[in-house]
Amino acid sequence: MSAPSTHTVDLVVIGAGTGMAAALAAHEVGLSTLIVEKSEYVGGSTARSGGAFWIPGNPVLASEQPEDTTEVAATYLASVVADTAPRERGAAFLDHGSATVEMLSRTTPMKFMWAPGYSDYHPELPGGSAVGRTCECKPFDAAQLGSERPRLRPGLMEAPLPMPVTGADYKWLNLLTRVPRKAVWRVAKALSIGVGGLALKREYVAGGQALAAGLFAGVVRAGIPVWTDSPMIRLLSDEGRVTGVVVRRNGVETVVQARKGVVLAAGGFDHDMEMRHKFQSEQLIDGISLGATTNTGDAIKIGQELGAGLASMDQSWWFPAVAAVPGDSPSVLLAERSLPGSFIVDSSGRRFINEAVDYMSFGQRVLEREHAGDSVGDMWLVFDQKYRNSYVMAGGLFPRQPLPQKWYDEGIAVAADDPRDLALRMGVDESRFVDTFDSFNAAAEVGVDHAFGRGGSAYDRYYGDPTVTPNPNLRALQRKSLYAVRVVLSDLGTCGGLRADDRARVLREDGSVIDGLYAIGNSAANAFGATYPGAGATIGQGLVYGYIAALAAAGRLPAPAKAAP
Repeated sequence: MSAPSTHTVDLVVIGAGTGMAAALAAHEVGLSTLIVEKSEYVGGSTARSGGAFWIPGNPVLASEQPEDTTEVAATYLASVVADTAPRERGAAFLDHGSATVEMLSRTTPMKFMWAPGYSDYHPELPGGSAVGRTCECKPFDAAQLGSERPRLRPGLMEAPLPMPVTGADYKWLNLLTRVPRKAVWRVAKALSIGVGGLALKREYVAGGQALAAGLFAGVVRAGIPVWTDSPMIRLLSDEGRVTGVVVRRNGVETVVQARKGVVLAAGGFDHDMEMRHKFQSEQLIDGISLGATTNTGDAIKIGQELGAGLASMDQSWWFPAVAAVPGDSPSVLLAERSLPGSFIVDSSGRRFINEAVDYMSFGQRVLEREHAGDSVGDMWLVFDQKYRNSYVMAGGLFPRQPLPQKWYDEGIAVAADDPRDLALRMGVDESRFVDTFDSFNAAAEVGVDHAFGRGGSAYDRYYGDPTVTPNPNLRALQRKSLYAVRVVLSDLGTCGGLRADDRARVLREDGSVIDGLYAIGNSAANAFGATYPGAGATIGQGLVYGYIAALAAAGRLPAPAKAAP
């Protein structure tokens, strides 16, 4: 039997999502770099996401709101993260965030923009921002990838028209019938970019597709090789230091020696149900995570084999979604939960939460009840015909468009002409549901949700309907032509993983450093612990810690600029 082929580089990056930022940073400081990707595609879960990034104090934000300094953001992280993650992790993230965005601006063709008004997820806490710190890539011409274009991971949804819809556009497109002037302007702008681009043989994409394509374009331009269809088999080590990795390439084990180290950026354990049931909940359903399907915890398991510690394994970037028809992906519920004329009930027929709360907190409340022995059971989003006539739903149902028949056939949707009959069809207690229906309507009439505070946060109101007063998140439901769709707990990926320090170095159970091994993104434990500070925090920390890992491996990482607050 022939010996495995051997390659040698300075740095190996496992995973072609935000790991591409690590590769770009490493290449810029002179390290020879190789990206190894398990799947056939480049882009990871980033390519399937909204593509936003939350990196306070970056140059785009500094030019728009110079008073919102990293010191203010540090106050926010201290208040929102508290003791759920090491304070040094958040401090390093803030220290190197601006440099990361500057690096991406130098090494890729991407241009970035701020999404004004997209509130932090907990803006009322000290240091929180109601106008937001979320940025994203401007529509990007994926045709720049040339012959590499087919290797870009597809997005979750393909638009029926060539119109790159940014996260900033989404809010207004969802309100097409309510604020038509703003929405139509957004549609016209997106169409002009998309259709105009086609005339020039350009293919403009937005969101996660834009960010992943932009990173990939930078990697191609730098000449950094990307091995796809090449799963990691094991790490190599010598006297406690990681010296390389063994991957299966073209069906053959291949050894890659890494002079400076290995960066694990292979995502979480989104689709390993044994791990999810062990660490999170036995009630979680197979196949409904929106993370890349190849995210099965490989990096985490292989890191453990070298003695790496774990943290935050009970956490995911939770996201409520419409239950999936067999063979389809779930449809996440973002703005839908905040819009007036709707509410969510549990299997008892009662409301149990501020429906407009950020999606990670929503999932945490659901699991807290389960762990306390009080499972919410089946969840239903309830709404009326006026709601259905007014808003886009589940990512692709336009106003007035009927709910899909297959939803009814699979028991995902029910309809009725009065609240009591709707309760019967949902299978919840009739009296409790009618009481809930009446009490919600009474609260909506006065615009104050005394039970759960819906509409009290700037984040709630961002996805509300500005034409509805006094509370853009509340409207009483009509008592006829009612609907309910079954809600399940999905996620954007897990965010527990290998313990890492403020230099992205993987730590053993005893806190000692595994030399030569780094972990970023969802392969590492969430730098924000049990919280989601704002839209794009997942991608933001992946990018920044990719930069940190590369400079640490190269011996070029500056000392922390300041102490944590």
